[in-house]
Amino acid sequence: MANHKSALKRIRSNEAKRLRNKYQHKTTRNAIKKLRELESKKEAETMFPTIVSMIDKLAKKNIIHANKASNLKSSLTKHVASL
Repeated sequence: MANHKSALKRIRSNEAKRLRNKYQHKTTRNAIKKLRELESKKEAETMFPTIVSMIDKLAKKNIIHANKASNLKSSLTKHVASL
C-alpha cells in the first residue's frame, strides 16, 4: 500500500484515467463495428468522418498506437469506398 499522500492521489487519478480511456476505446470500437455492418454507402459516408475523428483522438492521447490508428483509418476508407 502507498505511504505518501501524493502516491495515494496518483492511484486515484490513474484509476479515473483508466476508466475514461477504457470507455473511449470501447465506444470507438463499437462505432467501427457499426460502420462495417452498414450496407448503404450514404450512411457510411456520413458516419465515416466522426469515426476517423474518434480514432485520431485515441491516437493523440496514446490510448492506441499511431500506426494502429492509420491502419484502421485506411481499412475503413477502403471499406466505405467499396460499398
